[in-house]
Amino acid sequence: MIQRETSAPPHKRPEGPVRTCVGCRKRGLAVELLRVVAVDGGNGACAVTVDTARKLPGRGAWLHPDPQCLDAAIRRQAFVRALRITGSPDTTAVVEHVGAAHSAQAPPRPRNRTGSEEHEHTVKSR
Repeated sequence: MIQRETSAPPHKRPEGPVRTCVGCRKRGLAVELLRVVAVDGGNGACAVTVDTARKLPGRGAWLHPDPQCLDAAIRRQAFVRALRITGSPDTTAVVEHVGAAHSAQAPPRPRNRTGSEEHEHTVKSR
């Protein structure tokens, strides 16, 4: 009789839909990613905006709320490909949203003991 090794963990399904980040191309749960959509900005220009309610109509793209993923997506023109739009879209709304989310999650910087940036620099340079 042939015995099979059972030490391999069973295949675990993720808890919810899985999407791919257009910035880093890694897969993650949809609840961890931001959905962005292209909206008509008038005069044939498009703007990319964050769909916080995930209910805006149209094709969506998914992005980690991380500045590195956002920079990679803009540099690689991933929004243009994923949203199937022409030209370079206005991404200021996404940049502001990711910047605000990232600064809210960042730990507060320790305050310098002297109370002034100028004085701190002179103290360190001595």
